[in-house]
Amino acid sequence: MSGQQPAGGPQATGGSVSGDRTVPDEAAARNEATTSGEPTTSGGGPAGRPSGLRNPDRAVRGLGALTLSVQTVVLLLAIQPIRLLGGDLGGAAIGVVVGLAVLAALLAGSLRRSWAWHAGTVLQALLLLSGFLHWSLGVLGLIFGAVWVYVLHVRRVILG
Repeated sequence: MSGQQPAGGPQATGGSVSGDRTVPDEAAARNEATTSGEPTTSGGGPAGRPSGLRNPDRAVRGLGALTLSVQTVVLLLAIQPIRLLGGDLGGAAIGVVVGLAVLAALLAGSLRRSWAWHAGTVLQALLLLSGFLHWSLGVLGLIFGAVWVYVLHVRRVILG
């Protein structure tokens, strides 16, 4: 009786029959992974990767770098509309905005170092303080400060 399935069909064997070999289904593969001695977390992934990401540190750095890059572009593009809104942006104020944009760009490339994450927080505080130069810079400071707090939250959740 070769070729006959045991009572209960393919589910009883933990897989489906394909020709003369048995192909395990996903549930059987997961069962093998958990009984193989590899430690798992409550999420089902290996203990070293609770988030399920291949490289969680790189993913978090990418999120932070993207945030700081967008902030750089927004700051540089905000100069002209602020001047048109009647803002009294002199040379020093424009220099502050450009300096903050350059600092954001430099920090975007430095997020491999732990101090850069703290410097990013300081950057958000400086942008918020630049609201004394023009109210719209303060609004940008609030928006990017909130986004940065969320990025730090995601970093803490993913990296632990």
